[in-house]
Amino acid sequence: MDIDSLFKVPKVPIGGNKRRMPDNPTPELLKKMKLDIPTSENGVGDTTSEPAITSRAKGKGRAVTVEDVEDGEDMDVTPDFAPGGDADYFTEEDDEGRFFGGGLTSEQKEILSIFESASGEGVQEDSEELSITAIRRMLLRFERAVNKNQDLRSKYPDDPAKFIDSEADLDSAIKALLPLAQAPVLAYPELVRSGTVALLVGLLAHENADIVIDVVELVHELTDEDVGNEAEDEETEETAEEALKILITGLLDNSILELLVDNLPRLNEAEESDRQGVFHILGIFENILGFNPQLSTQLVDKTTILTWLLNRIQSKTHEENRSYAAEILSILLQDNQKNRLEFGRKDGVESLLKTLAQYRRRDPVDADETEFMENVFDTLCSALNEPSIKALFAAAEGTDLMVLMMKEKLQSKSRAIKVLDYAMSGVTGSSICETFIEILGLKTLFSAFMGKVSKKQKAILPASEDTAHILGIISSLFSNIPSDSPARIRLLTKFVESNYEKVDKLLEIRDSARTRLKTTDSEITKEKEELTQDGEDAGELEASWYLRRLDGGLFTLQTVDYILAWIIMEDDGIRNHALQMLDRKNQSLQDIVQTLKVFRSNVDEATEPTEVDDSNRSPSQKDILEGLIAALDTSNV
Repeated sequence: MDIDSLFKVPKVPIGGNKRRMPDNPTPELLKKMKLDIPTSENGVGDTTSEPAITSRAKGKGRAVTVEDVEDGEDMDVTPDFAPGGDADYFTEEDDEGRFFGGGLTSEQKEILSIFESASGEGVQEDSEELSITAIRRMLLRFERAVNKNQDLRSKYPDDPAKFIDSEADLDSAIKALLPLAQAPVLAYPELVRSGTVALLVGLLAHENADIVIDVVELVHELTDEDVGNEAEDEETEETAEEALKILITGLLDNSILELLVDNLPRLNEAEESDRQGVFHILGIFENILGFNPQLSTQLVDKTTILTWLLNRIQSKTHEENRSYAAEILSILLQDNQKNRLEFGRKDGVESLLKTLAQYRRRDPVDADETEFMENVFDTLCSALNEPSIKALFAAAEGTDLMVLMMKEKLQSKSRAIKVLDYAMSGVTGSSICETFIEILGLKTLFSAFMGKVSKKQKAILPASEDTAHILGIISSLFSNIPSDSPARIRLLTKFVESNYEKVDKLLEIRDSARTRLKTTDSEITKEKEELTQDGEDAGELEASWYLRRLDGGLFTLQTVDYILAWIIMEDDGIRNHALQMLDRKNQSLQDIVQTLKVFRSNVDEATEPTEVDDSNRSPSQKDILEGLIAALDTSNV
């Protein structure tokens, strides 16, 4: 006897790290499920027979009431009676004749039965038992249900009673396709070949919103990234991925993106079923973009999704779909210049700043809202990679808002520092750097740099992350503020005051970064030796090793030495103090020079902005580094 087969349970699609709606039952859901769909001989829902009789009406006696027993009379125990109203008290017994009930009333049994039948609906067969013949039979029944519903709706458009039964049959036929997600290799090519995909997508324009939601839930399940991941061998997984590609291509060829976006304003999220429908639509976008990120451009070009997302995140009340909308917006702008520029044209910067303004004086109420806030900040940071977005950010007084957030002891403080780091970077951040100093941002910035924050703030994010962005802001200030300007003098004065305490802080960060980098270099050296002993070429790994060195302390060391080079070159007092402190660590200016040379050799000139007219072009990062190296090399150390 095969013991495993006795305890084998049907396989169901397993979700990845994607968002999932709560599974709590709702009154609307219960009402839907009370339609117990009968099954035909082949195990698939029969769309023509009469509704099945519920368990209450299958010959069980009525419950005994007080009126059935006269006062003083002994009550005879009959099969109609069970302790606690347990419907199965007398139907469950063991070999010795003892009776056991489930502890549930008949009504509770009925509700449980509804949920069991719903959870098992369409998954009666194991995915391994889904043959191509069974799949084609399922698709044929679905096609018939669609055609029948369309015919009746066209014949009796003003008489819902004539087509309501066919609508229920169509609902069942759509749900019966859910098991296809368990057999993508067989089912997905057949879905496209048979034209079922075209029928499904066409139903997104159905007059009944419930049918639309059924289709959305089915497509969400079919396009899940984990479809077919239960395969044991790698080859089968690759085949499942290819099948998913066929399905997604078929969906796109039938304009599913446009139809899904058109349904978003149609659904009323005050209704539970519609709210879930919106959730699943956003889930489909995430599935498709996760499979092919390049489709984000098509989604923005051909639909009004950006406008809908920007309006959705500005909702006054926070809930799951608002968080999901912020996440999808972040995905659309990530590494996509075209979408970022379109985001700017849609007044996206203004919308994000309005949304973030609510966190100036209060923290998010829970983890979900914290994630929402972080996604909005990350979206803004991503957009600020474009010069035109920086101009919009400055015009919308985004710099002022971020400085105000930095002054508060709230979670938004660290994210505001990050946004300013992105906004002020590069030549195109010059105007924002000047505005930052004009609105007295230096005091707040250096207060955070010196660690003058509350214990609560320290617990929110690691100090190292804040410090990295603060160093980035200081670096941008030195790169973009004109020499001998009042703003430049105010910046330099900050490193002189309080007996050069900020210079000492820089040197402290530098020592920590050097220690980390030594550990990383030791690991890389060991790996190089092992590769040499094995006779392998280590040249191909140089780029990845450099990235590891950046993460292992080199990036911080480069930024600190860049700032030190500026202040040492521009102020004799700082220079003398820094040399004295470096000497105590057996370091000198030449160590800083060496760091800057490595920095210069790895600057990617292709990323330097080319939009500025050459006659007014500011020095590039590489030009600045060469000037600093020359200045320090000629110094009398």
